[in-house]
Formats: sequence, structure tokens, C-alpha cells
Amino acid sequence: MMKTSLYIINEIDPLTIATKIADAQVLFNELTYTHFPVVNNNVYIGCISETDVRCFETSKKINAYQYALEGFFVRNDHNWLDILEAFAQNNSNIMPVLDDKNNYIGYFELGDIMNLFNDTPFLSEHGNILIVEKGILDYSFSEVAQIIESNNAKLLGLFISNMENDVAQITLKISDSDINNIVQTFRRYSYNIVSKHHEDSFLNNLKERSKYLEKYLNI
Repeated sequence: MMKTSLYIINEIDPLTIATKIADAQVLFNELTYTHFPVVNNNVYIGCISETDVRCFETSKKINAYQYALEGFFVRNDHNWLDILEAFAQNNSNIMPVLDDKNNYIGYFELGDIMNLFNDTPFLSEHGNILIVEKGILDYSFSEVAQIIESNNAKLLGLFISNMENDVAQITLKISDSDINNIVQTFRRYSYNIVSKHHEDSFLNNLKERSKYLEKYLNI
């Protein structure tokens, strides 16, 4: 299990509701963060965004703009996938970290959490990327794993990469293997193959036949 607590940063003190807007603007000038945490007596009350702080009156303090604070955060025991999801949902490159009593203990940087993802077998191991799709009510992860393992391959990871019009798109990372046999097996189970593969003889045969038909029709 990846220990995300090792990546908590607390070298820069959070802003407080008594911080002047002018000082907050200076902080954003010096850093590359989209947001920054704000606390009151070390209790987290939200993040102030760089976009907002540029519009506020410099003579005022943050407490005059508490309504604009964004309340996103993660707990110090959240796993890295939950943290990554929180980053994506809030369009932020910084994520406040709280304990179970809502005490502020630091923040994560997006780059550090992305590096954790880069170290997973899904990205670091050699293998093939396969993207398939099937009706939301028709696919199952157990079926996907069974298809791959029945072809003497190992599943290194998978995730739902898109969900639209009652169709789920699934991105798979598969150990080095005969991708063509796996593709054909997925087709037999009524999965549509989204990704393109040089070894996909089914598609190559279709292309050859379409060229023949095109040539025949042009006679």
C-alpha cells in the first residue's frame, strides 16, 4: 500500500481569515498553486483560489470573503486514488489534508500524487494497452479478467475511462502477450474494440476485403 502521508507538505503556513488580501496576492505571485488553504485557529475552513484573490480588494482581509472559499479537502488516511479523484473534481493542483478532527496538517501537491500513479504497474510495467467498450449493464470486471487470463495473460490494471450513452469504456493494461487472440476473445463476448492494434488480423482482413470490394465496385 502506498503511504501517501509521506507526501504531506507543511513547509508553508496556511493563510488565516485575518490575512490581508494583498499578502495573499503576494503568496500566489511566489507560488504556482491554483488555491491555498485558509484556517481559523488551525481549523480548516476552505481554500482561496488565485482567480478570486486577484479580484478582491487588497485593503480587506480574507474574512470579508469567506463566502468565496472552496471547502474541498482529503483526510490523512485517504488512499492515493481518492486523493487523485479529489484533485480532478476540484480543478486544483493543491489538496489540503485534515485529520479526523478537522485539524489542518498540511497539503498534497498534484505532481507528487501523479508520481505515485506513475510508479504503479499499470504505467511502469511493460505491456499492452487495450481499450474496449460494452453496455453499462452488460460488462463485468470478472468477465474482463477471465477473458484476459484465459489467454494466458495477466491483468496489470484497468479503469473506466469513459461512460456515455449507457456504454462503458474500459482501459486495460495487459502483460506482454498475443494481443490478437485477446482482441478476438473480447469480440466473441460482444465487446467493441476501441483501440487500434497492428496485430489485429480481424481488422486487417476487413481492410483487405473492403479494398477488394472498392476495386470491384469501381470496375
